[in-house]
Amino acid sequence: MDLGAFLRSRREAITPAEVGLPDSGRRRTPGLRRAELATISGVSVDYLTRLEQGRDRHPSPQVLGALADALRLPGGERIQLRNLAKAASGADILCPGALPPEREVRATMRSLLDRLETTPAVLLNRLGETLAHTSAYERLARPIGLLDGRPPNRATFVFTDDRARSAFPDWERIADEEVAVLRSESSPDDPHFAHLVEELTIVGGAPFAERMRAGLVPPRRTGVERLVHPEVGELHLSYETLDAEGQRILFYLPADEATSAALDRLNRRALRAVRG
Repeated sequence: MDLGAFLRSRREAITPAEVGLPDSGRRRTPGLRRAELATISGVSVDYLTRLEQGRDRHPSPQVLGALADALRLPGGERIQLRNLAKAASGADILCPGALPPEREVRATMRSLLDRLETTPAVLLNRLGETLAHTSAYERLARPIGLLDGRPPNRATFVFTDDRARSAFPDWERIADEEVAVLRSESSPDDPHFAHLVEELTIVGGAPFAERMRAGLVPPRRTGVERLVHPEVGELHLSYETLDAEGQRILFYLPADEATSAALDRLNRRALRAVRG
């Protein structure tokens, strides 16, 4: 299936009621009319027609994201949309010209994580990819889903995983912070950053794209984060960030007695599991 056929099939598969439109009676074809999808997505009818007919093969990530939002596409179909658009344009996934993000765990970073082993701590690169972590972080993050993915990516989890909004009660603030960190650590002309932005614009949709369009805001390197853990409930975690040459260590400490007790329970469960 090509890009045009995919868009047409998704348009015909969704009903007016599903997007909040009144049903205007009998239709020659099922689903939404092009004019209806154009109105919802903010894309002109003429441009949508050219996309569906294969006469335009270079839609921007913003257009694809708007169409994905309007069509209520789930995560898997958003990724399919992105891949079909790449295939239609004939563009390489990445362009040369910038160093890839640091993915090697330097000896000093590994040594520091070893010293923090009983503290939830994670090593991230400039794209938010998880490179290494302590076992305490594993116990904290794995049940939530933060370590899913190859490689796991914090920004991708926040904007594309349905579990993120349950895990982070202050999701809006966390989302603001993720975009602020990404923008502060990469330049707009970095193709690796551009690739991630394109992916999150399409798969994450408006919540990501709108934050990218907003003005630059410096990220906070310290603060308190609320996290809902499926085993021990809501945690209040003080976090600190240590920056070092394209990598950063994010580590957490309990912000109150209840969180301290909850982290102790997680550690005891881990010890029992190992002994058992």
